Order: sequence, then C-alpha cells, then structure tokens
Amino acid sequence: MEHESKYPDNRWLILGVMSLSLIIVMLNNVTLNVALPELSKDLKAGNSELQWIMDSYALVFGGTLLLMGALGDRFGRKGALQIGLIIVASASAWTALYAETSNQVIFARAAMGLGAALVMPSTLSVVLVVFPPEERGKAIGIWAAMAGIGAPIGLLVGGWAVENYDWQMVFLINVPVIIIALVAGALIIPRSKDSTGKPLDLVGSALSVVALGSLLYGIIEGPSLGWDDQNVILAFVAFLLSGAMFVRSQLRSEHPLLPLEFFYQRQFTIGLMAIALAMFVMFSFMFMQMLHFQLVRGLSPLEAAIRFFPLPLGLMPAAANSDRLVGKLGRKKVVTLGLSLVAAGLLLFTLVTTETAYVQIALTFVLLGLGMGLTMAPSTTAIMEAIPESKAGVGSATNDASREVGGALGIAIGGSVLNQIYQKSLVIPESFSHIKDVLSSSFPAAMRVGAETGGPEGAALIASAQEAFVSGMVGSCYVAAGVAAIAAIIVWTKLPDEAATNSTSEE
Repeated sequence: MEHESKYPDNRWLILGVMSLSLIIVMLNNVTLNVALPELSKDLKAGNSELQWIMDSYALVFGGTLLLMGALGDRFGRKGALQIGLIIVASASAWTALYAETSNQVIFARAAMGLGAALVMPSTLSVVLVVFPPEERGKAIGIWAAMAGIGAPIGLLVGGWAVENYDWQMVFLINVPVIIIALVAGALIIPRSKDSTGKPLDLVGSALSVVALGSLLYGIIEGPSLGWDDQNVILAFVAFLLSGAMFVRSQLRSEHPLLPLEFFYQRQFTIGLMAIALAMFVMFSFMFMQMLHFQLVRGLSPLEAAIRFFPLPLGLMPAAANSDRLVGKLGRKKVVTLGLSLVAAGLLLFTLVTTETAYVQIALTFVLLGLGMGLTMAPSTTAIMEAIPESKAGVGSATNDASREVGGALGIAIGGSVLNQIYQKSLVIPESFSHIKDVLSSSFPAAMRVGAETGGPEGAALIASAQEAFVSGMVGSCYVAAGVAAIAAIIVWTKLPDEAATNSTSEE
C-alpha cells in the first residue's frame, strides 16, 4: 500500500496533459515553415530575416534546455511547466495581434523558445516521477509517440492556418490550446522537485547555454552562410572552448549541473546517440519531403502536410506499444530493429522518381514511422532509467538537447547533400545562362522562373530542376540510410539489454 501511495491514481490523465503540452512545443518548431512566404510578403522580410525568424526559436530553445531542466529540478517542475506555457502563450498572442516588423517576430520567437525550453524537460520529468517503474516504459513510449507526431501535426496545422486565414493564425492557434493545458495542469499535476536542496550550478549553467547555443548556431547557419564562413567557424570554436570548460567545471563542481558519471552508463550514452541519429534522419527527411510534395508534385502546403500522415500512423502504435516488444525481445534488439527499418525505408525511398505513385511513398512513410517509434521510445526509456529522480529535469533536458542537435544536423547535412547534387545535376537552358547562379543555388527560384517564363524553355527548366531535385533527394536518402545503419550497428554492439538497477533511486 505504501508503494501505491507514492504515485497518483490519475497519472494517465497527467500523461495526457503532459502530451498536450509537449505537442505545443513540437508544433512551434515547424508550423511557421509553411507561413514564411506570406509572412515575408506582409512584413517585407528578406531571406536573412526569415532565417532568423526560424532560427531564433531553435537557438534559444536548444541553448537553454539544460539550464531550464535544472531550474525545474531545483525549484519545481510543475512551476517550470506552467511558467513556460504562459511565456509561449503570451509571445504567441502578442505576435498575432501586434507584431508589425520582422524584428518583432524574431524577438517573439526567441521568447517562445525560452518558454518551450521550460516546458519540454518538465513534461518528461513529471512522467518519470508520477509513474511506478513497471509502468514507465509504456508511459515514456506514449510521450515519445507524442514527440514524434508533433512535427507532422505542426505542418498540417500550419498549412490549414495559412490556407484558410493568414500567418497570424499560426501563432494565435497556440493560445486556446495552451489555456486548456494550463488549467488542466494547475488542477491535476502534482508538485515535485529535487528534495536534496542542492544549489544550482551557475557556472555550469552559463557554460551549457554558450556551448549548446554556439553549436546549434554553427549547424543551423552553416548551409546558408557556408561552412567556411567566419561566423560559422567562430561558432564551432566557441562551442569547443565552452564545451571543454563545461566538462572541466562539471568535474570540479561539488553539485554539477549534469553529473558526468551519467555518461559512464552505456544505456544513457547510447540512448542519447540513438535519439540524435533518429532525429537526424526524421528532420532531414521531412525537410526534403515538404519541398518534394510542393515543388515537384505541385501540392499546396496543406495538401503536402496531409501526405505525411502515414508516418505518424506507423510511429504512434509502434512507440506506444514498444514496451511490450522490449519485454519480449530486449531493448537492444528492438532499437536495432527500429533503426534497421528506418534504413530500409530510406533505401526504398531512393527508388522514387517524379512519376512514382503516392501509394508507394505512403507505404515507405509507414515503414519509416514504425522504425522511428521502435527507436525513440525505448531509447528515451533507457536514458531516463539511467538517472535518479532528483535529476529528472536535467536528464530529460539532455534527451531533448540530443533531439535538437540531431534534428539541426539532419537538416544541415541532408540539405547540403541535396543542394550539391542538385547543382551538379541541373541542366540550365541557354536562354537562362545570365541567371545561372540564381537557378543553381535555389530549387524554388528555378521553379518560379520556369513558371513565369512559360513556353518550351520554361517547361524545360522546370523539368530539369525537378529531376535534379529528385536526384539530390535520393542522394540525401542514401546518406540518411547510412547514418541509420551505422546507428543500428552501434546499438547492437554497445547498448546493454538490462535495465539500470538504480534508475529510480534518489541520490
């Protein structure tokens, strides 16, 4: 009876509220993508401003995750979650109602990133402390499923908002959903925090923000500025220096922000790697497919987003039920199987041409979703089992940071591979030779110029650009398949099957 009393009876309802809060964060990562053309026109924003509207959220979110996770542990996870949701809702409402310049949207997106960094670690750390060990695998599987479907849902919501309303609706739609999550959370989420009362590691916190922020800046800006750009190089140098200083500070600190002994546990380290590489594949693939559906197949943003739904249809049941499979086969086999399915799905996708029927693409999406679900849920469970409850927020934040870095790398490297092959494959008709550089550097520009020109020459340019893009997409899929296959080999050889015996003990 004493064991039962530690965990609330309404814990599955709490998981529902955590899932809703998590989806809000994941939505904000992608919904704005489909609204950028209209936002650019309305606010007269240039390419660099549009880039910063997207990047400000990702940089602040990813850069402050460890700090915000630690604040939740130290001062209370429920409070961190509620404050984060209020920040996201306030920034969203202000942007929708009052933003008139691109700089205002950039600062609002940065504020939303800060709020999201409070929310996301809190959702998983609350799940960890309200569920008994025997139910955690199932609960974390559902959490991982919600994290996985957030991005496709974000594309759908963004497409619907832009097609039926305007870019402001992309922000405004957050507010009523957040109010529901806030009220429900205030009523049912129990308070929890690190009961040891250890002081916050201020030096480690500051260094973690600099290290993660500079790493993400370099990864995100590399493809657009060039990997040899001075700012990109300085960002990676800053990451190396601050990262080394962070490790040194954690080794010396009496109460470190992120105890480095966590990394001595293979299930923690390999779990983080599996999550990062799975997100590498997922984000690079989604980035390519939005362009593929819209510019090669001529679909609207909403129509393109709908075509993604076979992916979460595979991902959700696989993630939510992965604990049963882990119980039968062991975690190592399940995660290896998941990564192998991802690699197989990507290799199948290399057979896609401009004429391939959507049914074949949809079946490939289902296969990828199944693989993602079987990878992300058990890997997240492995990470959270390796840490004590007192560090649930920091452990969750580390998991979230691996997702952010992996996703950013996927878009950067996948996009770079696609662009290089596209540029080499594109055959530009002689009449467009005076704008050769513009056409070869931008697939959307080539499609737009071809459509505006019309006639046989315009049609020839469009056909060549589409063929070149598909060649680049296939090449990028080969790279992503290779990444998934390498990850599968590492997991098979390094990930232990046994659960950590001290996973739920307090320090």
